[in-house]
Amino acid sequence: MQLEDYIKAGKIATEVRELVRKRNCVGKTIYEICEDVENEIKKRGGKCAFPVNVSVNEIAAHYTAEPNDPIIILDSDLVKIDLGVQINGYIADTAVTICNDGQLNGLIQTAEEALSNAMSMIKIGVKASDVGRIIEKTIKQHGFKPIANLSGHSLEQYTIHAGRSIPNIWSIGGFTLAENTAYACEPFVTTEKAGGFVRNGKIKNIFALNSRKKTKNDEADKLLEYIWEKFNMLPFALRWITKDWEEKKARELLEQLINKKSVQAYPILVEINEQPVAQAEHTFIPNELGVTVTTL
Repeated sequence: MQLEDYIKAGKIATEVRELVRKRNCVGKTIYEICEDVENEIKKRGGKCAFPVNVSVNEIAAHYTAEPNDPIIILDSDLVKIDLGVQINGYIADTAVTICNDGQLNGLIQTAEEALSNAMSMIKIGVKASDVGRIIEKTIKQHGFKPIANLSGHSLEQYTIHAGRSIPNIWSIGGFTLAENTAYACEPFVTTEKAGGFVRNGKIKNIFALNSRKKTKNDEADKLLEYIWEKFNMLPFALRWITKDWEEKKARELLEQLINKKSVQAYPILVEINEQPVAQAEHTFIPNELGVTVTTL
């Protein structure tokens, strides 16, 4: 494990997240926010591990800006900004929720408290199901609901979801946290009126490579190699491609690659009762001394 790279990525991710927390994003477009946050990561010597997610209100996750996305953040919006930094493929994943509407502060504070309580119990050998238990208990104590079908995840080089899940509710069985393995923990909190689950939305604007197998279409294969060279197996956005490819052509070729199953498209995730969702997230690595939270 490249601990140095994980720690460096975490330092950059923390700085940028705290910058985001202080900034007022009301009146800005989602495109401006995504580009701004991604530029802050690059300025500090990091690379984006995935397109910055700016998920508003009932959208829990996986919304990133389209090229020149016109959606503007309003005063009443609950905005989750989820960002990832990679150094040599080693990832720090962190998120913050911001809002100008005081009525929604409870959701934000509860997400942060659930995350803090989870981090305080981490050590080698702790069961992931017990992490889920403390998250669920904290959220319910405040009269809110966790999103049951969203979870944290293990991280590996160039792999964001590396096969292990850190649940946000108590569940039977599960695995124990391993030494020197990186994980992301991300409580999602919603209201009592919510269903407490997310469904796939129609919008898909985050993509990732599935396979480098040639498609027999020269232009599509050229884009395939471009994606591999630029992003490896990590997620990317269309607006990242349009820096080098004409947008209409890029959309067309991307669609062909999705149809060939060379590229996967990820749908946005929406709370089933369309209730607002807050999120907080840290990346952590259990070790002999307890835990290193790289994004603290």
